Amino acid sequence: MASTVADVAAGREDGAATRPGVWVTDLLLFLMAVIWGANFSIVKYGAQALSPLAFNGLRVGVAAVALFATSLAVREPWPARRDALRIAALGTIGNGLYQILFIEGLARTRAGSAALVLAASPAFIALLGWLRGVEQVRPRALLGIAVSFAGVAVVLSGTSGGAGTSGASLVGNLLVLAGCFCWAVFSVGLQPYTRRLHPVHIAALTMAGGAVPVLFTSARAIAATPASALTAGALTAVVYSSIASLVVAYLIWNRGVRVLGPTRTAMYSNLQPVIAVLVAWRFLGEVPTPWQVAGAAGVVSGLLLTRS
Repeated sequence: MASTVADVAAGREDGAATRPGVWVTDLLLFLMAVIWGANFSIVKYGAQALSPLAFNGLRVGVAAVALFATSLAVREPWPARRDALRIAALGTIGNGLYQILFIEGLARTRAGSAALVLAASPAFIALLGWLRGVEQVRPRALLGIAVSFAGVAVVLSGTSGGAGTSGASLVGNLLVLAGCFCWAVFSVGLQPYTRRLHPVHIAALTMAGGAVPVLFTSARAIAATPASALTAGALTAVVYSSIASLVVAYLIWNRGVRVLGPTRTAMYSNLQPVIAVLVAWRFLGEVPTPWQVAGAAGVVSGLLLTRS
């Protein structure tokens, strides 16, 4: 079964997929999907408690410090200067521009809608990976992506016509979609480095690169934030969306790209809208429609099809 996973998702040789850690990586990627799925509602709350720019600057800044502190415990040498600069440059796209577009888009639309838009990332990643010759996407993987994408389309159709969707914004969804493309460029560009460099070093460098544009755009908003706005709830949202989402989940993502490849890893992101809709229903009152339930079933079916 392990060889089938790699063959379907990344077009690898049969023997390459039998290496240890594939199933552990699958379990960790499921945990990553849970963390990121819940993160939509948490970021939505945090961007309401603080300004979106201030909240984003705080979470990315905390994550950058935490990742560099973690990297001090790694005994392997740091990447060469040229590699380090290239990885940091990728970080300005994947952890900088993406985070800016994501937070601004999420502030203008529903948490569930944003999660569904981001579910397009596997299609973007597969296309970019194929164009760059990084991966060969086989028919079963294409079918799984298509089924998942069809599920996303069903959910979006139901959301656009359902009741209580006046909070959804076309501008917000387009911003999130642009961020989705940035994440795809980041993921495909990062793959060659994940095969030969330590994931903690990669995560620290990419987060540092991303922190530059994020802090540049948010410094004034952070300075203007009154101390009274830093409530226990707001600080909890900052900690979760930085440590859990931008540190723990990012390290899992880097492992997945290294072990399974970007397309196979990205398929787990299709679980995020299902989790995000359920969490938003429970904590934000965004009641899912029957169309969303049907679409979520398609998303999960596509993932299972690719996995089997």
